[in-house]
Amino acid sequence: MKDENCAYCMRGDLLDKFGIYVCDLQVSSLILFKEQSKLGRFVVAYKDHVGEIVELSDEDRNAFMADVVKVSRAIHKAFQPDKVNYGAYGDTGHHLHMHLVPKYKDGDEWGGVFQMNPGKVLLTEEGYNELIEKIKANL
Repeated sequence: MKDENCAYCMRGDLLDKFGIYVCDLQVSSLILFKEQSKLGRFVVAYKDHVGEIVELSDEDRNAFMADVVKVSRAIHKAFQPDKVNYGAYGDTGHHLHMHLVPKYKDGDEWGGVFQMNPGKVLLTEEGYNELIEKIKANL
């Protein structure tokens, strides 16, 4: 099921406001988060429009979490963060997704909760493409 008002379902202009579609995974889509104050931040969005992880069958939940782990491993290989933080929100946007946010000991917000969209670091198209190629090479 898709929701025509959902950025993760429809992509295009809605998604372009904050992210870039990278590829499909087993049961999810991989999205590069445009705000890159945490180098290598991505989102894993479930393939269908469900609001809560409890709405998934055990099999689909396990596959979703396997996608999250696959991307997290790729982030560790590609960007060598000291830690990856995971955030599953969606109070207003009811599409199951998880933010994978690399944290660096010498970076901002180390030891604290990451801001959803601090708006500090936006890249050029070339910069985004480099990050996408790096993550794809490590998936």
